Amino acid sequence: MPERAPRVLGVDEFAFGKGWRYGTVLVDIEAARVVDVLPDRDAASFATWLREHPGAEIICRDRAPAYSSAVREAVPEAQEVADRWHLLHNLSSAVEKTCHQHRSCLRKQAEADRDAEPRRIINPLPPPTLPPTKIAVRTVDRYSAIHRLLGQGHSVSEIARRLHLDRKTVRRFRDTDLDELLASARHGRPKGVLEPFTAYLTERFTGGATSPTDLFHEIRSCSPLAVARADGRCGC
Repeated sequence: MPERAPRVLGVDEFAFGKGWRYGTVLVDIEAARVVDVLPDRDAASFATWLREHPGAEIICRDRAPAYSSAVREAVPEAQEVADRWHLLHNLSSAVEKTCHQHRSCLRKQAEADRDAEPRRIINPLPPPTLPPTKIAVRTVDRYSAIHRLLGQGHSVSEIARRLHLDRKTVRRFRDTDLDELLASARHGRPKGVLEPFTAYLTERFTGGATSPTDLFHEIRSCSPLAVARADGRCGC
């Protein structure tokens, strides 16, 4: 156990037995390691520890008043901050409370968006294109490497050793066209029904069209392909 407290000290309670007996864990936040464990969660115990182990400049704690009281008593010059978990927990609680208080307004807006006439786009929908995938890039790189070594006169076995591949794989890349290899690499890859329209939807959303219903109607009205793929199955 260190003689001095870490510069950034984390303090939180934990249960020896839930609902029955609790203790306090003290953590060096910067080093991410436990420095001590106290047998209870009382302000007096924590204040005594702080006096016996000076050096804490920042104390990261939960909202327990006992810990705050101990800090004010033993090291009033230290800065107290709320830990990350409690900040996020308090934020989510505030958002939920706000949504609950304004649920009638939110419901009216949602109903208005649903019943409104969907906006029509001016420009035609661009042809769907699929972005290159990691497996496609890897296939092209492997094909190029194998054929480069073949062109240098290396044998299949030597290429397999150099590239850490099976000889069957080297032969397949030697004897198969790149287009066929790419088609085989893409085969069986799960594709979402909206994947061909990702770029278009991203552009529209960034431009302010944030209604999923409107965007759904846009791609249906402008693309027979979208109708065939999304009819009855769209997650919007």
